[in-house]
This record gives sequence, C-alpha cells and structure tokens, in this order.
Amino acid sequence: MSRKKLKNRRRKDRAQRKILIAAVCIAAVIIGVGIGGHVIKKNAGKTMTTAETESKKAVSKKKATAKKLAINENETDASNKENQGQKDQADDRSEFAVQPGRKVGTTEQSDEKVVYLTLDDGPSKNTQAVLDILDKYNAKATFFVTGAMPEYKDMIKKAYDKGHTIGMHTYSHDYAKVYASVDAYFQDLDQIGQLVKEEIGYVPCFIRFPGGSSNTISASYTKGIMTTLTQEVQARGYQYYDWNGSSGDGAVRTTEQLVDQATSFHDNNIILLSHDSETKDTTVEALPKIIEYYQSQGYVFKALDLNSYVAHHGVNN
Repeated sequence: MSRKKLKNRRRKDRAQRKILIAAVCIAAVIIGVGIGGHVIKKNAGKTMTTAETESKKAVSKKKATAKKLAINENETDASNKENQGQKDQADDRSEFAVQPGRKVGTTEQSDEKVVYLTLDDGPSKNTQAVLDILDKYNAKATFFVTGAMPEYKDMIKKAYDKGHTIGMHTYSHDYAKVYASVDAYFQDLDQIGQLVKEEIGYVPCFIRFPGGSSNTISASYTKGIMTTLTQEVQARGYQYYDWNGSSGDGAVRTTEQLVDQATSFHDNNIILLSHDSETKDTTVEALPKIIEYYQSQGYVFKALDLNSYVAHHGVNN
C-alpha cells in the first residue's frame, strides 16, 4: 500500500473513533439524564409523601387540640353548673330563717331510711376534713355551730354552700353563762345568730341546746330553765333538735368504739350526734366507716330541713 493510501486510511480510522466516542458520550448523557429524572421523580414523590404525612399530622393535631379544648370547655361548663347549682341551693334556703309562730319539723318518723348526721361545737380545724368526707360519699349533714373558734367562721359558709344545713349551738357553749337565766340564754343565742347571719345571710331556725334539752347540769344554775326554754324557743320560731343516736364522741373513745356505737341504731330516721371540734380527730377517722355502713343498709344522709324528723328528749329541769 502506498504511503498516501495508508495516511488516508489512518485519517479515516481516527474520524470513526471520534464518532464512536461521541456516540458513547451522548448515550451516557442520555442514560444519566434518565436516571437523574427517575431519582428526582422518586425524591419528589417522597417529598410529596412526607408533605402529605406532615399535613395529616397537623390536621390530626388540630383535631386533638380542638377535642381537648371542647372537653375542657365541657368540664368547665359542668363545674360552673355545679357551682351555680350549689349557689342556687344556698340561695333557696333562705326559708330556713327563723320566723316566729311557724311550726318547724315533725316528731313523726317517715318511712324513708334517713340518717341526719349532726356535728356540734365547730367549726374548727377538723371541719374541712369532715366536708371532704361528706363530699366523697355524697352525704349531707347539719352543723350546729358555736363561736368558740371565730378564726374558722368562714367554714360556716363553706359548709352551707355545699348544701349542708347550718344550725346554732349557742355562741359560748358555756353552761354557766347560757343557763344563768332565760335572758342570758337568748343573748348568747342572738350572738351566734349574728355570726351565722354574716356568713349565710340569715339567722337559721335550727338550734341545739348545750347538753341537749334533757340536761340536768342547767339546774345547777337556774331551776326549771329547760322547761321554760324548750317552750320559748319554739314560740319564737326556732326548733330544737336532740338526737336518737350518738357516736359517743362526747367522751374519749377510740375510732373503733365510735364506729361500733354509731352503727348500732335502727330507726328509720336517725338523728346522729357527733362533733367536729378541734379535739375530735377520731370522729374524722370514724366517719367514713359510719357512712359506709348506713349506706350499705339503704340509708341516705340528709341535712335537716323544715320538714325533717325532730327528736325531743324528756325535759329533766
């Protein structure tokens, strides 16, 4: 082969190689673009999926928040209604104010099984604990209050606002003072009446004599005073309440002894004597078991009202 032909052939081979390399490069570019597009599309799909997921999470979160707010609003509404109900109940009991000439209560027992739990000598540091127990068992009671611990007088309104009845047990609960004369008794009664009125807006008609109407210690100060007082308080529009059941906490007793005695009564209507003064820690301890027992026997715990059973002892002075 001539030199000229060989040179032309080599030139032709180089041109073909360039064309082949160019073709390979073009093919590589096309393949790369295709792969890149697929990756981009795949990543875009992932991005869209993530965005959709985040969007769904946000919607769910908003729904959960809205539901929680609705629940809170409902709970608030329920709480407000309960508080309003307690207020309405308190307002409606202004009829319990003392009214001369009006007959209050009945000495005839009803067929309903009722415990009228009564707590004397408070309010004190123990009164809040008693209120908490009564709340737990949905039980109502009557508090015959004194002015012995005026620093706790706000508990009178707290008890009243929870639907319990407020009665009066004289201001001083000092036998020598309250039974010195008929006038002395009513002066002391008026004093506690004004304290209670400051708390609940009126003087209630429900009272309990220190020692009960059957006490004989009053004779040491004024002969025949209980005979006069039991008649006079009713003429002035009050009603006095003794009891036909007692926890025995007027004396020093263990919690078990209080429960045993307090749960030993079987009348349909039981006016149960207890105390919430500052020394009656065992009464607080015994109260849940007392309530549980009577509720298990079909009794309900109610506060005294204008139609409740009235227990009167025999007067001994």
